[in-house]
Amino acid sequence: MSRPFSDLHVAVLMGGLSSERAVSLSSGQGCADALEGRVRKVTRVDAGRDLAQVLAKLKPDVALNALHGEWGEDGCVQGILETLQIPYTHSGLLASALTMDKDKTKAVLRAAGVPVPGGGLFDRREVARRHVIEPPYVVKPNAEGSSVGVYLVPEGANGPQAAVGADDWTYGEQVMVEPYIAGRELCVTVLGEASGPRALTVTDITPVKGFYDYEAKYAPGGSIHKLPADLPPAIFDRALRLSEQAHVALGCRGVSRSDFRYDDVKDVLVLLEVNTQPGMTPTSLVPEQAAFVGMGYEDLVRWMVEDASCPR
Repeated sequence: MSRPFSDLHVAVLMGGLSSERAVSLSSGQGCADALEGRVRKVTRVDAGRDLAQVLAKLKPDVALNALHGEWGEDGCVQGILETLQIPYTHSGLLASALTMDKDKTKAVLRAAGVPVPGGGLFDRREVARRHVIEPPYVVKPNAEGSSVGVYLVPEGANGPQAAVGADDWTYGEQVMVEPYIAGRELCVTVLGEASGPRALTVTDITPVKGFYDYEAKYAPGGSIHKLPADLPPAIFDRALRLSEQAHVALGCRGVSRSDFRYDDVKDVLVLLEVNTQPGMTPTSLVPEQAAFVGMGYEDLVRWMVEDASCPR
């Protein structure tokens, strides 16, 4: 970044068109508030189909991309920013498109030696008709985040989740079906620094009820976060190293967050997915982990802005 931080005009992109719009608005407002009074100008942009025209008129020095989900996180907005040659935060076009596709992400991670769950893609109506794999298993959209459209089919269930085959299903014609991994939900934040990716710590997440769904992630008190996670040292270190390995294998930039399941009975650790634009809300895991290692919310937002570049 050629200009001093205090002289920057930062456009914070938020809202957007996906099912994660509400979360993105919360993330974006938090980031914009953290920048107010610290940079020359902050413009809050509720991103719509006219985003290219809006940004061409604004001419910001940096775009802080706080969009989540389809369009904002899958390479489409990154392509706009590359075309306009606006330095931006988080991952570039290719890594963004790749990590939004769970099936392709798993293929890359598997090739890089990162353990991932089995299963695969199936037609959603077939999944609604019969068990395509033995229960227990998890059904999820192939290109959504924040646990939107995720269903757990328990052992002994009479049938699969009928909602997946409903006419009002809007998450794609193919869904990911994976064996359910019993045990604990873990996550690791990675900062892609110049010297290489740096994993911060491991958080152990316990939902107050049910599994780690949308409500457990974003409702106040929806889950309990323990950091650092109380894990065998070898597993703790393995989660850190696998997160850094995944960040590199997928070509991520800036901040990423890796989500794991750890079966402490079978001693099995698998990486579920990598989020290239993780939440920055009051209940989000990334700012919580950053604070744990001594980087406050404002410091983290500044780091993201100063890390911005184009091309990415």
